[in-house]
Amino acid sequence: MLDYHVHAVAHGEYDYTQEWVELYLQQAQESGIDEIGFCEHDEFMHLVDLELFQRLKAASRHYVRLKLGLEWDFGPGREKSLQPYLDTADYDYIIGSVHFIDGWGFDHPDYQEGYQHRDVDEIYASYADILMQLAAAGCCDIVGHIDLVKVWGHRPRRRSALHYLDPVLKSIKAHRLAVEINGGGLRKPVEELYPSRDIVERMYAYDIPITLGSDAHRPEQVGEGLVEAYSCARRAGYQRCVTFDRRLMTVVPLEY
Repeated sequence: MLDYHVHAVAHGEYDYTQEWVELYLQQAQESGIDEIGFCEHDEFMHLVDLELFQRLKAASRHYVRLKLGLEWDFGPGREKSLQPYLDTADYDYIIGSVHFIDGWGFDHPDYQEGYQHRDVDEIYASYADILMQLAAAGCCDIVGHIDLVKVWGHRPRRRSALHYLDPVLKSIKAHRLAVEINGGGLRKPVEELYPSRDIVERMYAYDIPITLGSDAHRPEQVGEGLVEAYSCARRAGYQRCVTFDRRLMTVVPLEY
């Protein structure tokens, strides 16, 4: 079992200390997680003590393998924004995600009223278009919370969410990327995994590799939703997931 979507500094409100990070590792061990990946948002990566991370990674007392990731918040025109981060550390994987549509932070609580002033189908279409650009950029290894746009429970009316995301999945397959099954949505108003079951089933049909993640922003959230993510993947037909080491993908059994 792995949890590849963990934030230690969250949105900049926590200090990256040994005591704080070890709380995440302790929770991972208690949750039966074999491999944990810390992937801060790119705008907060400067808060990470990389030397401390490497010391913790070298320690064996936690019996949990550590991976260094980065969540790259993609938007049109940001294609070149990733390289400076790649020059500073040997990342094991990069999660590409979309949190903004034309400057609108659609998943932020302060801006959710934006759904009331926009056509929901147009929101999904715009979101899918940005995801298409993300997949084609060739910069990430994993696409994160691929249907995050549903976070507040808004659904398209004229088409299904899968209708908008199916071309994205085809592009992801063509560019040999993985998609995460993210348990964070279970803590949100939508109360659903990212992505939903029908999208996971389409991913399996396209033979798209998967990772799992809790999207933890606090130690006690490590591992949350992984049982549900695992069950969803198995119901769709998945028997394997993938891990990463210095951007190289390895297929491993999906076990819990």
